[in-house]
This record gives sequence, structure tokens and C-alpha cells, in this order.
Amino acid sequence: MTRWPYPRLFAHRGGGTLAPENTMAGMQEAQARGYQAVEFDVKLSRDNVPMLMHDDTLERTTSGSGLFKHLSSAELKQLDAGSWKGPMWAGERIPALDAVMAFLCGQHMTANIEVKPCVGRDEETGRIVAQAAAKLGSTWPPPLLSSFSVVALRAAAHAAPTLPRALLVEQCSTEQLALAVELGCVSLHCAWHDVTPEIVHAAHSCGLRLMAYTVNDADVACRLFRLGLDGIFTDALDRMRDAPT
Repeated sequence: MTRWPYPRLFAHRGGGTLAPENTMAGMQEAQARGYQAVEFDVKLSRDNVPMLMHDDTLERTTSGSGLFKHLSSAELKQLDAGSWKGPMWAGERIPALDAVMAFLCGQHMTANIEVKPCVGRDEETGRIVAQAAAKLGSTWPPPLLSSFSVVALRAAAHAAPTLPRALLVEQCSTEQLALAVELGCVSLHCAWHDVTPEIVHAAHSCGLRLMAYTVNDADVACRLFRLGLDGIFTDALDRMRDAPT
């Protein structure tokens, strides 16, 4: 197998549990704690601007309400995306992908960009996010595009064939490994409790790397790395930074 250029630890949704998810404050928290890579979710606004958000709806993490896809980028940027986490983050905004990538490039960090389409927008989200990442992503290693959506991954492959991609799955199996290979992915990302010596061996045997979400216990991380796991996503930035890798 070719050398895997990515660090073993990715800060989940930017700052994990230590900052509002999918915000610049989260990216800054990861950088301040010495992380070299972050993971975050990207959707399209109504006017097709790639912006960071996990949920299809706005209520959980912003001052807005309703569906994310119904608002323009200008409207989304007016929402408070920090107060839900605590008063110290009041006024934190939903960032656009270009702003986050500019920050990461300046800090010599890289990203796992999860393509997270709103309902019914899989193809266009995969295509537009991949095009934007290819244009903006002058990081090394290059940004890794991942998604649960096969349609989005196929669109991303067509739009930016040189960017590496990963298939996200809810349950890991040999069938999912075969699908990742068929999609031209470089890795498969699964829940940590699905990681076994057999699945690690199977992934590596077909030329794939294996990463796991969401690992918040250093002992669990050490055990998984001993099995040959290639990387983890963590919310526990404070506890996991010094876990043996």
C-alpha cells in the first residue's frame, strides 16, 4: 500500500465538545490544541454556497428555524451559531467553506470534508463541494472528501477526480469495502465498535485505509491502533491529543 499521508487524529466537527460544532471557533480550538486535521460537515445554501452544517434543520445549533436549504448564504451568515453551546460563543457564525479552508491553509492543517447533502440535493452537493475543495484546498495532504451518499461521492469523483474520497458507512462489511473500491475511494470510515482485526485486514488487502468515528476514550484508541486502524475522529480533543498513536 502507498504511504498514508493523513494524521491519525482528526478533530470531529472542528472543536469536538470544546467549541460550537462546525464553526471557526471550533477550528481555532483544534489548532490551539495541536491538531493537524479537522473533520467538518458541508451543505449547500439555497444559492449553492458550500457552508458548514450538520443537521438539515437549523434549530439545534443556530438561532434560526426551518430547513437549512431554504436560506441563502447571506441569511445563514446572520444566524447565531454559538450561543447554544454557551454565552462565550454568542455571535459565532455559520462559516462558508472558503473561509475555513483559508484558515486551515494558513495553519498548515488539513481536513476531512464530509459532504452532507440536504434531502434531494445529493448530486449537486457532491459536485459543487468537490469543485470548491479542489479550488480552495491547497493543503497537504489534500482535503479528503467523505460521504454516506453514494450519489454525492460519484458526483465528487466526476467533478474533482484528483481529490481523495472516502465512503462513510453505518455498518462495516465486506460488501461496503467492495463498494468503496468500486467508487474509487481511498478509505472506508465506520463506527469504532465495528473495527475488528478481520475488517482491518480485509480493508488493507483491497487497498483501502480504515478510519473510525467517534472515539473519545484513549484506551479504546490505543487498542484500535494496535489492530492496525489508520485514523480516528474524536470529540474529546483534550483527552485524545496525547493518546499514543
